[in-house]
Amino acid sequence: MISMYDASIPVLKRFLTNLSAILTKAEGYANNRKIEPGALLSARLFPDMFPLTRQIQIASDQAKGGAARLAGTDIPKYEDNELTFTELQQRIAKTIAFLDSIKPEQLAGSESRDITISVRNSTMEFKGQEYLLNWVLPNVYFHVTTAYNILRHNGLEIGKRDFLGG
Repeated sequence: MISMYDASIPVLKRFLTNLSAILTKAEGYANNRKIEPGALLSARLFPDMFPLTRQIQIASDQAKGGAARLAGTDIPKYEDNELTFTELQQRIAKTIAFLDSIKPEQLAGSESRDITISVRNSTMEFKGQEYLLNWVLPNVYFHVTTAYNILRHNGLEIGKRDFLGG
């Protein structure tokens, strides 16, 4: 049986690490092509979708919030004020450092922990395993995928290997 720790922390770290590597490529692409970085950072797939910067912030929020709730600890608060590739990289690094601070014993038994979150004027209730598998991981995947797609749509030459990592 896979532990809650193994199903969460290494997976979240991997996708944030892959996102960081993609952002490194995006910054290089912008520099080499003389593209204003803000053009990529504010890019969207569709007018009613969040821009790249917000996609990264939400992926980070889902990862740190999910880990903290499962571990029964406080969620680190970030300002959501990143405007550059460097600032987004720092946010990802802070999130990974927080994930590194979570120990397996903190997640022991978390599969049955009651978790309540508020989303757009509604309350959602989960057990820990359901929360991880049906909320946290899908949300992280969605926002990392959307960030990948925004950059790919804007000409960055990345592929499945970049998304999945080495």
